[in-house]
Amino acid sequence: MARKRQKLGEILQDLGVVSKEDADRAAEFGLSNGKRIGDAMVELELAQDEDVMRALAAQQGMEYVEVSKSTVPLTALSLIPEKLIKQHEILPMSSENGRLKVVISDPFDLDTLDMLRFRLGVNDVEPVLATKARISAYIERHLKGEAASLDELSRSLDASVDASLDQDAREEKRDTMDDADAPIIKLINMMIAEAVRTRASDIHVEPMGDRVRIRYRIDGVCLERENVPKRLQAAVTTRMKIMAGVDIAERRLPQDGRIKMRVSGSDIDFRVSCCPAVHGESIVLRILRPESANVGIQKLGFEPVDYDRFIKIIQSPNGIFLVTGPTGSGKTTTLYSALQELNRPDKKIITAEDPVEYVFSGMNQCQVQDDIGLGFDRILRSMLRQAPNIILVGEIRDVVVGEIAIQAALTGHLVFSTLHTNDAPTALTRLIDMGIKPFLVATSIQAIMGQRLIRVLCSECKQIDERPDADTLRLCGFRDDEIGNVEFHKPGGCSRCNNTGYRGRLGIFEMLEMNTELRELAFNRAGIADVRRAAKASGMTTLLEDGKRKIARGITSVEEIVRIAQADIDSGDA
Repeated sequence: MARKRQKLGEILQDLGVVSKEDADRAAEFGLSNGKRIGDAMVELELAQDEDVMRALAAQQGMEYVEVSKSTVPLTALSLIPEKLIKQHEILPMSSENGRLKVVISDPFDLDTLDMLRFRLGVNDVEPVLATKARISAYIERHLKGEAASLDELSRSLDASVDASLDQDAREEKRDTMDDADAPIIKLINMMIAEAVRTRASDIHVEPMGDRVRIRYRIDGVCLERENVPKRLQAAVTTRMKIMAGVDIAERRLPQDGRIKMRVSGSDIDFRVSCCPAVHGESIVLRILRPESANVGIQKLGFEPVDYDRFIKIIQSPNGIFLVTGPTGSGKTTTLYSALQELNRPDKKIITAEDPVEYVFSGMNQCQVQDDIGLGFDRILRSMLRQAPNIILVGEIRDVVVGEIAIQAALTGHLVFSTLHTNDAPTALTRLIDMGIKPFLVATSIQAIMGQRLIRVLCSECKQIDERPDADTLRLCGFRDDEIGNVEFHKPGGCSRCNNTGYRGRLGIFEMLEMNTELRELAFNRAGIADVRRAAKASGMTTLLEDGKRKIARGITSVEEIVRIAQADIDSGDA
């Protein structure tokens, strides 16, 4: 017959820690307040954490340890990723023959043990008990990764670096900052390395009234990092401006520069923007990774039907293909992917960009320089004398550029460009409102594609959403009869995704292909609602509908689509 497990209160009584009356009192308190008896005893000050944990270990047949360097060697900390240790407040002790020994504070936390087996690929995990306070103290004392080092360096500089660099002479500043061991250089290098490692697209250095705020934009969302002390503002700003090659004495006007650094074995370019603000110059470093522009059409996020239509459109011999969307929606990446698909020895490709962010072999790329009068219009006119097959215009900003692009399309060139509108149908009316004649718009445009970027749920921690919010589903356009056929997912949070629940981004698209009806509507200056209605009737899938397909496939969450496609919901596409 199996031996009956002894109750925790009885074990503590046997150990002489509590009396029977105290045990009964704790049991009654725990029952009334929804607490375990051990927690109730600690809260009522009837027993210490260590006593309860020893009793729990005896009850569960587990080992109890006093956490110290002798029981948890520092060398063992590498057995589990640092973020997992901090997130779950656990400590690895040893690993032998595929069996990992881990210190935990809750013997009933089976989910964490299962997660460790899955994430680390070990055969078994043996839990060992210790108090939560001792585990937390050990982590705080001994686990100081790169993130902690960056924070410590920032704070230590507050007492050691003279923040008056911007008041010295230019050459003296350069001499000061040329020391490779200078703490400010270390701080900025560590900041950049951390941003690159966490897949950030931008680093924002923003002076506030009492501090300098550091933020990284990861997957399109700004996440705040440790603040830099206010007295280091001038030193940080000066160092970054020197790296970017801009005038460190000019603090009244916006300036742009570039930085090229080798980070983690890769050469990475940074586009730097300095903008005067109330509390000092705000600096943004745009991280330009070569692989970002070489995504490939297959990885942009097209559904199969849209992929086929996209390939067909970009292989047209002439006409204009427009990609629309707000800043940061991936328009440039999409166009680069199209050009890479078409970049062959028998095709001459010329681009006019502001700025040229990525350089590709086999293409003639021109940089817009408005300060010397070299704008899109002048470059475009010059392009047409070079007999290109394909032309990329970074953006149609005004009627002059628009008309030249249209003339190029009508004379046998394939023209790619972007336009800042909320969706594809609006682009037709936007061009006409800009001053371009309706018949030119109607005859030259081949297709317009609207797009947004959505965050992708982390594959390692996404969870099934058993009870999605009804209002959010309604905002996303799901009908009652559709909800039962879809398995919804929600973000979790793990070390792989920086506890955001999302990792990486994909596009959602709407493809408007011009036909006879749409050309007539453009020619007659029809309203946006009529154009949208005709586009949907001709087979255009809206951004919201494409987002719903991504939700149904478990790629993203309902909340993410609502966040990104809210404008389309408001316009009635839901």
